[in-house]
Amino acid sequence: MSPAAPITAATTYPPAAIDEMVTTIQFDSQGLVPAIAQQHDTGEVLMMAWMDRDAVIETMRTGRVCYWSRSRRAPWRKGDTSGHTQMLIDFRVDCDGDTLLVLVDQAGVACHTGRHNCFFRAIRGGELETIAPVVIDVDKIGED
Repeated sequence: MSPAAPITAATTYPPAAIDEMVTTIQFDSQGLVPAIAQQHDTGEVLMMAWMDRDAVIETMRTGRVCYWSRSRRAPWRKGDTSGHTQMLIDFRVDCDGDTLLVLVDQAGVACHTGRHNCFFRAIRGGELETIAPVVIDVDKIGED
């Protein structure tokens, strides 16, 4: 199964809007802010990752979602190795300015485990269970 192409055209923002958004965001002491990725048309929460200032700017400028990888200490352009990209539909900041909501059009799967989203475990009958199936073989999706 190969990743599906995004259905919706990506949203990009002009420099003045990007500057205004960046000044609104409250980055933590490491220069990061949590970003929740949500499928724009279904409301499904796909994943949570971190963004730094440059990732925010790149995402808003290009329409392709970019995060900051804390483990690699480098920009993480979702889909670079797997092809499972996230195209930006809407970029939002919460009331405190300390959490982002990135509405995306997800191509393929969001989770590196091969599941559609990263929230695939829950308590059922008092036990932790896997509640979502693997959609794509993890050996075929790359590292992101």
